[in-house]
Amino acid sequence: MLPSPIFLFRPSVKLLSRSNWSRGSLCFQIRNISVKPGVWKPKKVPPRYLGQPSPFTHSHIIKYGEVTPGLSQTEYELRRQRLASLIEAQSDRLGANASSNSHLVIVLSHPTRYMTNDIPYPFHQNQDFLYLTGILEHDSALVLYGSGRPDQAVLFVPRRDPARELWDGPRSGKDGATALTGIERVHSTEELGLILKTLKGSTVWYDGTQSCHPHLHQTHVRPLLEGGPMVRSLRPLTHSLRAVKSSAEVALMQEAGRIASQAFKKTMGFSKGEIDEALLYAKFDFECRAHGANFLAYPPVVAGGNRANTLHYINNNQIIKDGEMVLLDGGCEYFGYVSDITRTWPVNGKFSPGQAELYEAVLEVQKSCLSLCSPGVSLDHIYSTMLALLGRQLKRLGIIKSSTYDTEALKAARRYCPHHVGHYLGMDVHDTPELSRSQPLTPGMAITIEPGLYIREDDDQVPQRFRGLGVRIEDDVVIQAEGGPLILSFNTPKTIADVERACAQR
Repeated sequence: MLPSPIFLFRPSVKLLSRSNWSRGSLCFQIRNISVKPGVWKPKKVPPRYLGQPSPFTHSHIIKYGEVTPGLSQTEYELRRQRLASLIEAQSDRLGANASSNSHLVIVLSHPTRYMTNDIPYPFHQNQDFLYLTGILEHDSALVLYGSGRPDQAVLFVPRRDPARELWDGPRSGKDGATALTGIERVHSTEELGLILKTLKGSTVWYDGTQSCHPHLHQTHVRPLLEGGPMVRSLRPLTHSLRAVKSSAEVALMQEAGRIASQAFKKTMGFSKGEIDEALLYAKFDFECRAHGANFLAYPPVVAGGNRANTLHYINNNQIIKDGEMVLLDGGCEYFGYVSDITRTWPVNGKFSPGQAELYEAVLEVQKSCLSLCSPGVSLDHIYSTMLALLGRQLKRLGIIKSSTYDTEALKAARRYCPHHVGHYLGMDVHDTPELSRSQPLTPGMAITIEPGLYIREDDDQVPQRFRGLGVRIEDDVVIQAEGGPLILSFNTPKTIADVERACAQR
């Protein structure tokens, strides 16, 4: 999915590096801070349906000891402990007395949202809450507390209610949430305000400016904040943690990439001259779900012909003519982690000379940008390189004069590619927006690389053969310490020969 332009940056957040932990001690080093999670006392998962998949009901996708598929209780505990270490380090940096300053961390889930009256939208969890707990239920909360280091966890989940469960489905309840997450202290959500009063805290880490759960905020959190504690934003810290993926997270993203790649192949093979964009949308959606995706990661762009030059075109309801190309920007979510891939191809299966020329120009730039994906390089640096390379391609294609000065070529590149080269990727499509794209990339970070060229059909300044063409090529990448980038979408056809071969598989 398209990143915003270069001038729409959020404030810079410094990313803290991840290091390895030993197999026996489960230690984690963050700026020389050692984290040792406590010893869990495993509890048997209740032999009933919970508010989310469990090893008892979904043994085909989740193992005992996992909170969500592929992610263990240990991993979630490490995340909470790492967050506690970041807060402790922040207190030291701000001059607070880390040994006596009491901290309170509050993270709310999303509520159920309704499209009309009593018809709910499909539920999607607040990613920060999901990252720290693995809980997929609405109306829940996590509180971390402690003096100097907030490493004690309290989880709040909806009380079991047979009458509501008859309509809305099963709830985990306190016993189910404890067994699933390993968090010992679990309360019903209606107790949140009362527990917050007993815990207090001179510093509260909470994002309440635009609360993700207005009712819980008003009812339980706002009274605490009115007492006058120092309030600091938690989001920059959680985003810095989420930006660097563990091996388990990378494995989930690889599966999301594999599923979407298969869907692209099948959708290319389904294409033909004169086809409705809605059919390609439906085919892509079906193939993602049929191969294991939970749902699409975002409304896809399925843009035929000149509509590819409308960057966020999602109507997907017009006929693509024989001889036109389609630009499909789509991805899927696989147990909390997403893919985001774009390919452009002719629906009749054969590139025309003009289409092939423009496509090869974008592909050459994309390959060069992928080669830059290494530790220490920033997305902004790759973006600058992309503009320079696109400027050269515009000259070569005759879209601008070969004698054009480099500064003017860069302006033309921005005009014909008005978006950034990429964005961070993970639990969300435009993941961790608190991080600046000037941040140096580190091993474990996931990004997209997606150059494009967009030539409107009414642009009479360019050769006729390029008018009305829009091409974007996007891959998902994980930065590695050595061996080059890990391309999560490598199975998606990309060369002209591979694309035409996929289109021929009808």
